[in-house]
Amino acid sequence: MSPLPPQVLSPLDGRYQAAVTELGEYLSEAGLNRARVKVEVEWLITLTDRSLFGSAPLSADQKTGLRALVTDFGQAEIDELAALEAVTRHDVKAVEYLMRRRLVPLGLESISELTHFAATSEDINNLAYALTVSDAVREVWLPKFRALIGALRDLAGEYRADAMLARTHGQPATPTTMGKELAVFVYRLERIQKQIEANEYLGKFSGATGTFAAHVAADPAVDWPSVSREFVEGLGLGWNPLTTQIESHDWQAELYGKVSHANRVLHNLATDIWTYISIGYFRQVPQAGATGSSTMPHKINPIRFENAEANLELSSALLDSLAATLVTSRLQRDLTDSTTQRNIGVGFGHSLLALDNLVRGLGEIDLDRELLAHDLDTNWEILGEAIQTVIRAEVSSGRSTIADPYALLKELTRGKRINRADLVAFVQELEIGDAAKARLLELTPAGYVGLADPLVDYLG
Repeated sequence: MSPLPPQVLSPLDGRYQAAVTELGEYLSEAGLNRARVKVEVEWLITLTDRSLFGSAPLSADQKTGLRALVTDFGQAEIDELAALEAVTRHDVKAVEYLMRRRLVPLGLESISELTHFAATSEDINNLAYALTVSDAVREVWLPKFRALIGALRDLAGEYRADAMLARTHGQPATPTTMGKELAVFVYRLERIQKQIEANEYLGKFSGATGTFAAHVAADPAVDWPSVSREFVEGLGLGWNPLTTQIESHDWQAELYGKVSHANRVLHNLATDIWTYISIGYFRQVPQAGATGSSTMPHKINPIRFENAEANLELSSALLDSLAATLVTSRLQRDLTDSTTQRNIGVGFGHSLLALDNLVRGLGEIDLDRELLAHDLDTNWEILGEAIQTVIRAEVSSGRSTIADPYALLKELTRGKRINRADLVAFVQELEIGDAAKARLLELTPAGYVGLADPLVDYLG
C-alpha cells in the first residue's frame, strides 16, 4: 500500500472547513503572525512618536507604509516567516527579523534597532492573542451566536400560542406552549451573550519579568508605565499593570468559561429539539437529495442536532481545559501556555460548527400541531393539579370543607389515564362554589397553559 500524501488531522480543516473558515482569518498561525507584526509596527510608531533614542516622528506616509505590512500581510510573508523560523527555531524572533527586512525598502533602516525594543516575546504574543481572540469573537463567533438566538426568537414568536403537553421527568405534566419553551432558551442565551460581549481583553507590555527593567536601564527618565498603558490601550485592549513575564490570562479563562457555558445551554437546546423530533412534535422537512439512512430510505435523521451535540461537547472540553490551565504559570514564566493557546481556534471552531448546524437544523423543522393536540386530549389527568389547587383555594375561602384535596386527586389520577367525561363527573360532585366549579368544567388540557403565551413578551 502506497502512503497517502500529507493530510489534515482535524476535521475542522477538512470535512467541516467551509463552516469554520472565517475563524482562520484570526485564530490560525498566519492570523497570529499578522497580529504580531501589527504589535511590532505599532510599538515602533509609539517609540518614534516620542522621539526616543535619537529617533524622530515618522511622516504620515512612513506610518502608512509600516501599517501596510499588516494590511498587505499574505502568502509571501507566511512563507518567509516559515523559512525564518526554520532557522531561528523561535516564532517571535522570526517576526522581528521579517520586520527588520521590511524596514529597508521603506527607507527606515535607521530605526531598525527599535524593532522589538525592550520587549520579551510574551509582550508581543499576549497582545497578538488578545487582538486575534477579540476579533474572532466579535467578528465571527458572536454574529453566528446572535443568528442562532434570532432564529430561536422567531420560532418562539411563531409557536407562542401552540399548547403542548409538558414532560417533567419524561412524564406527562402541566401543559406549556412550544413558544414559551423556546423563549426560555432565548432568555438564557441572551444573558450569556451580554456577558461575553462585556468580557475584557487585557494586555501587558512590561518586559521580561513585568518590571520595565530593560526600559528603565535604557532611559530612566521616561514614564514607561504610562507609555505602556497608552500603547496597549491604543490597540483597543485593557492594560494590565501587574504581571510576571506573561499576562496572567485571567481574561481568557473568563471568556472561555462563558463560551463553554453557552455551549452547554446550546447542548440542552439540541437534546430538547432532538427529543421533540423523536416524539413527533417537530417534523423534519425533507431536504432535496439528502439520505437519512444507507439502508432505510424512509428515515430523516436529526443529524444537525446530533452533530451540534458532539461538537459542543468537544468545544467545552477544550475551552474548559484552557480556562483551567492558562491561569497557572510557574513562578515568573513557564511555556505551558504556548502550545495550549495554539488550540484556541480549535475550541471556537467546534462551537462555531455546532452553531452552524443548529441554525440549519432549526430551519429544517416544522411543528406538528395535530400531534400536540392529540397528546393533550389523551392526557386529561394532568388537570388534577388545577382541580386540587382550586379546591384548596375554596377550602381556604370557606366555600368547601373537603379534607386533603391533594390526596383526593392523587387517588383519582395517579398512574391512570382518565378522559374528559371522568373529570366532568368528578368535578360536578365536588363541594365547591359555583364559580369555581364552572371554571373547572370549562377547563381543557389545551387551555391549561396559564400565562405561557404572554410570558414570551418578557424577551422584549
